[in-house]
Amino acid sequence: MIYFDQAASSHPKPSEVGEAMIQALNDIGSNPGRGSHRLARKAADIVTDTRERASRLFGCSDPQKAMFFSNATEALNQAIKGLSWSQGDHVIATVFEHNSIRRPLEYVKRKYGVSVTYIDWDGDTAAFERNIREAVNSNTRLIAMTHASNLTGDVFPVEQAVAIAGEHDIPVLLDASQTAGHLPINMRDMGVDMLVFPGHKGLFGPQGTGMLLVEGTVELEPILHGGTGSFSEEPENPQKWPEKFESGTLNTPGIAGLNAALAVYEAEENKNVPRETMLCQSLLDSLRDIDGVTCYGPDECQLPIVAFNILNIPSQEIAMILDSHYDIAVRAGLHCAPLAHQFLETTNQGIVRASLSKYNTKEEVKHFLQSIQEIVSAYKMM
Repeated sequence: MIYFDQAASSHPKPSEVGEAMIQALNDIGSNPGRGSHRLARKAADIVTDTRERASRLFGCSDPQKAMFFSNATEALNQAIKGLSWSQGDHVIATVFEHNSIRRPLEYVKRKYGVSVTYIDWDGDTAAFERNIREAVNSNTRLIAMTHASNLTGDVFPVEQAVAIAGEHDIPVLLDASQTAGHLPINMRDMGVDMLVFPGHKGLFGPQGTGMLLVEGTVELEPILHGGTGSFSEEPENPQKWPEKFESGTLNTPGIAGLNAALAVYEAEENKNVPRETMLCQSLLDSLRDIDGVTCYGPDECQLPIVAFNILNIPSQEIAMILDSHYDIAVRAGLHCAPLAHQFLETTNQGIVRASLSKYNTKEEVKHFLQSIQEIVSAYKMM
């Protein structure tokens, strides 16, 4: 199968990832932080090494504030729900947020009486900056935004948003689900207070892994309570980071795989332009030349994501044809980003998304384009 659904979960993975997971599962198998024996210490070493590597790669000053979760959604929930909210507080986000940000925001909106302003994005950085500046008020407590759209691949002007936040002492939460592994990120240099990313997308780690990195003096309360392996005599979670937020047994095999993936990325991070982005540009340019295809997003690929539709055909129907007739995997529908579809006026049709990785090839792109051309021609004959 030609796998063009990399933005949902990358496939295949580097061999080092699976090997590290199998070793942790078969040769260690113990619970980190739950014993003093040799295997427990080895498991704890994996966890510590991964915290330190992630902190080094993404500019988090304190590895103890690099916390593990089962995915980016859980980490975003901790970041948002863990803040102290009061009636009348205000949050700024964008219309391109994934439901992993939007739904936690809507939760605090209902529960605490918080208001949320969703900023439009049409590619105009100056307008985006102006809209954020106009949205800020004395009750704004958070700017929570995606680094890039999972739908169109648009990369948002984080620098401008962070600058405005800094003028008003507003913390910034950045969802790097689509950019971690593709774009350089240093939260300390960027001025980002909380950074979230999954392991299983652009970093090529395993599913079931995600991290929340916190910089500076942001205070959070845990949303999960239970055993932490230390301070067991206390009725409440310990106040010490990261134990405060990591109740229950950690996914050591997954963390081992994530560490291996981070090590592979670390060895390659100084590459100028990822080949998958250049490959994606070729795909986008060719799609635009096909009469009957409508493309969405930036003219120049910033990430290896291409969003499009064919005529007025439902996106799910196109995805089904690509899967069943051409053995090509893409994503179709609303992509957990309903506000973006409302903005793009594609709610009824959805959008077809093709997303690439370094493992995809020119030959696969050529076959994909031939398939799209055949599908367009067939529908035009109907």
